[in-house]
Amino acid sequence: MIVKFLRENVYAAGALLLIRLYIGWDWMHHGWDKITGGSFDASGFLKNAIAKPVLETGTQTKLYPTYVAFLDNFALPNAGLFKILIPWGEFLVGLGLILGCLTTAAAFFGVLMNFMFLLAGTVSSNPWLILWGVIIMVAGANAGKFGADYYVLPYVRKFLRLKPGPGYKQHTNA
Repeated sequence: MIVKFLRENVYAAGALLLIRLYIGWDWMHHGWDKITGGSFDASGFLKNAIAKPVLETGTQTKLYPTYVAFLDNFALPNAGLFKILIPWGEFLVGLGLILGCLTTAAAFFGVLMNFMFLLAGTVSSNPWLILWGVIIMVAGANAGKFGADYYVLPYVRKFLRLKPGPGYKQHTNA
């Protein structure tokens, strides 16, 4: 019932617009600060996440040993790549959410980054951003109804030869 409301209701689309604008701005301005600040360096964060991994309280063993191994063996040696991916990823997620363009994809990549930050031990606003991102993903096309998705998704569906989802009404230029 709640999923149907999120996916089809015009009032839900209006509420999702406000949520998109709020979290989109948060993503975009943090990404832009890193892009224009010139001092963002992912290696410090990565070294700290490797040196101080999330530990289980009782046994003090690593909770996410495979993630720490990924950071140590791939992310840290390629910190220059992450110096580009993180700021631009944050900026583009925010831009997608604000414009309502490829909204579900933007929310997905935002949630993915939030989980990566959580696995590294940074709580901050990540749980809230995950919650709102999941709600946007569940809402699907309705989350971008008042945005560029209204115009973009029919072309994406046609290109990918996908059928419209439930509650989707294609606009007409008549």
